[in-house]
Amino acid sequence: MMNYNLCSKFHIVRKLFPNEFENNEDYKIDVDNFFNEYYDNNNKRDYLDKVNAGCLYLFKNLFGSSHSFKECTQNNMKVVEYIIIWLSYMLSLKSNGKINNLKDFYNQYIKNAEKYTNHISGVESHYRSYKDLIDKNNYLLNMDMINISKFYESFILLCELNTKLYENVSNCEEYLGKARKFVKKYDELNEKYYDFNDKYSIIKGSPYNQLLSKLSNDYNNLKNRCKYYKSINYPSLPTYSRRSVIRNTLIPLIFVVTAICLRIAYKVNNKELKIYIHH
Repeated sequence: MMNYNLCSKFHIVRKLFPNEFENNEDYKIDVDNFFNEYYDNNNKRDYLDKVNAGCLYLFKNLFGSSHSFKECTQNNMKVVEYIIIWLSYMLSLKSNGKINNLKDFYNQYIKNAEKYTNHISGVESHYRSYKDLIDKNNYLLNMDMINISKFYESFILLCELNTKLYENVSNCEEYLGKARKFVKKYDELNEKYYDFNDKYSIIKGSPYNQLLSKLSNDYNNLKNRCKYYKSINYPSLPTYSRRSVIRNTLIPLIFVVTAICLRIAYKVNNKELKIYIHH
């Protein structure tokens, strides 16, 4: 479940990492002091190293102990999905020759890295390491990171809403506009659900569907809070895709029209045959 403690960690990372590049220049951030403990022992400090450091920061502060697991994620391992959304977005901002997909990043920065594989005490019944957490959600690694990155803006909007309403639930009415913006973004994602090239994307339980479900559940929790405490009705999320409704309506209609046309053609041809025989 999304909460203030969770979103505050992402807020810190967002302040250090810009959301876009200007004039195709190199990554202009100075996070070495803040992220120093997350770097390898070598002197590399390129773009990917900084993104990896940010990723490790999120894992440590959300899953690095039984306390953080309870306070920040509320014992919900699916929060890993939000870290992967952030990571996908950051990787999609700048192309490079080394990382073309999430599997590449996993193999180069996670799979054999001590900081990801080190044992974490007190949470063994849930996970053993950061790598173990990622492996339990490895379906995400098979998705196109560009597709996953499309969730970033919706995730950030939802985090901002949760943060503001945590500070003061009476802000529900004030942030109704932001809630509408989130619903609009979610609706766009829901429609793009049928645009992606992933042939499995329309199957219930698919990776894309699971990410939509995660956003939906966290938004509805927030929506219910505003309804309960302030009687403010936040807009509801779409429960289906208009594209799928049109498709499901057109396909049977096409079959019906085809059957009618064939029947008409049969009758016409049969009538012509009888006339021919009669003559």
